Amino acid sequence: MSKNLKSDVDAAVKDVDFSKTNYQIEFDTTLGKIVLDLWPDVAPGHCRNIIGLTKIGFYDGIQFHRVIPDFVIQAGCPQGTGTGGPGYQIKAEFNTKLHEAGVLSMARTNEPDSGGSQFFLCLARVPHLDRQYTGFGKTADESSLNTVLAIGGVKTGRGDKPVEPVKILKGRVIESAV
Repeated sequence: MSKNLKSDVDAAVKDVDFSKTNYQIEFDTTLGKIVLDLWPDVAPGHCRNIIGLTKIGFYDGIQFHRVIPDFVIQAGCPQGTGTGGPGYQIKAEFNTKLHEAGVLSMARTNEPDSGGSQFFLCLARVPHLDRQYTGFGKTADESSLNTVLAIGGVKTGRGDKPVEPVKILKGRVIESAV
């Protein structure tokens, strides 16, 4: 069982105010930068969660452990196996955002409220994920989408794991006035 990081995340987001500030997540990966616009209007809990995890350095050094061409790339497991998390779970915030290329969504088990730190980025339009998974952001620009697509094109082996590790080197939160 992973150490429960909920109090650390809560402390990191105590000053987050979506009415005054726009937040983006930037992941510097081994294949380039991914900048993500967040959707607090439809999934404020998920946005707070990824902001907090990013601020405490949770994603630094984590690898994309699952890559399925024309579907998704997935990261956020501290063990790199798809079995770990932050030691807590968050409530689903299903919404009407479409799962299309570049969309950021929360990975989970069959239990809707089982998300924590694992997320996926869509490589294409994936309609069967709509309203079943919480979409909470999207790539901010073409360069970021190109990085996501490049990760989606790496060679994989057993369990859809990249043969050569693709990692998030560093994550950071970008803040700007509304």
